[in-house]
Amino acid sequence: MGAAMRRIQAGSALSAFGLGFTVPYLYVYVAQVRDLGATTAGIVLAVFAMAALVVLPFSGRAIDRRGPVPVLLVAAVLASLGALGMGLSGSVGAVVGSAALLGAGTAVMQPALATMIVWCSDPATRTRSFAMQFFLQNLGLGVGGLIGGQLVDESRPGSFLLLFSIESAMFLVLAGIVLTVRMPGSPALQGARPASKGGGVRALLGHKAMVQLCVLGFVLFFACYGQFESGLAAYGTEAAGIQPSTLGIALAANTAVIVVAQFVVLRFVERRRRSRVIAAVGLIWAVAWVIAGYAGLGNGSQAMATAAFVSTYALFGLGEAMLSPTVAPLVADLAPESMVGQYNSAFALVKQLALAVGPAVGGPMGAALHGPYIVTFVLFSLGITFLALRLGRQLTPVQDHPALAARTSRVVAQHVPEKESVPA
Repeated sequence: MGAAMRRIQAGSALSAFGLGFTVPYLYVYVAQVRDLGATTAGIVLAVFAMAALVVLPFSGRAIDRRGPVPVLLVAAVLASLGALGMGLSGSVGAVVGSAALLGAGTAVMQPALATMIVWCSDPATRTRSFAMQFFLQNLGLGVGGLIGGQLVDESRPGSFLLLFSIESAMFLVLAGIVLTVRMPGSPALQGARPASKGGGVRALLGHKAMVQLCVLGFVLFFACYGQFESGLAAYGTEAAGIQPSTLGIALAANTAVIVVAQFVVLRFVERRRRSRVIAAVGLIWAVAWVIAGYAGLGNGSQAMATAAFVSTYALFGLGEAMLSPTVAPLVADLAPESMVGQYNSAFALVKQLALAVGPAVGGPMGAALHGPYIVTFVLFSLGITFLALRLGRQLTPVQDHPALAARTSRVVAQHVPEKESVPA
């Protein structure tokens, strides 16, 4: 990686490290520590999602017109203010307002960082760059969560203020690092702009491959991330008799698989077509849901049910490790050079929609409709495989298998001088 990419990756990891301090404890903080009740805590979580849905449609155009650095700086400052405000808030209005700032800021960071990675990479290095970002973000979240768990004390609101202050500081560190990055030029700032208001959106919606990728992305996030802390957690405790503490072990297993397997999986992914890798993830997750079904609906011992449930999260982690060097680079490769920010923001918006709908659908089903819940998400996982193979027919060879195209280009380049040296 070049110096710019190293700094981008470091800032991304540190911001994730800050988020890890507070994400696992947000519900407890609002509902119990501040004694604002479960309803307010639910509203706060909903505000996070709603704030993201409000700002993301506008962030992509701003990134393409102004560049990702100014947008990321504004987002980092907003997130920092939101985190600090959350730690200081004692009323419903203050907590909800702080959640809106924090949710909007962290949502805009995603497409801005993705666009910076795109600008500092090429199709040959982009896969590894996004894999590195995913690896470092998960490592940062995991380490931040572990350290935060040692500092937090429900009987001392000041311990939560410390956590939110650390999170706030990490966002400012991200902003400081970004200020030192020398970004290469981009055609987005040198020439083409969307021709008219809404033209960028119309162009995106007219791009069949991107629309199919967004549909696929919604199903991916709905069937996995949208169930982690809602439907699957409810199913585990209600149907499988899993202790709440075991949920933490399951999430730790998920993170551990990602951290350990990421670069081993990367070698496998780079040699295969992206569409087929995503299709394989659908099959892996279908197996994971079947194992979850055994945990809750089988007649095995409690120890077997617990092991099966933890294995479900581990298999999800394996699929995530396969997706990280696949989906985000594909979004970038599908985007015209003047619309990278809008494509990244559109895909981030799809993710937020899935994360908002997923818990609303999966939570009640996982708690009460155990058999239908498992069958539904086995079918969604198989749907991922179908949609991925269908998407593959819309992709060019370079978009579907960039490593093969790069090797072909190098072979052609090696032979061009010999041909040009022959006299006419």
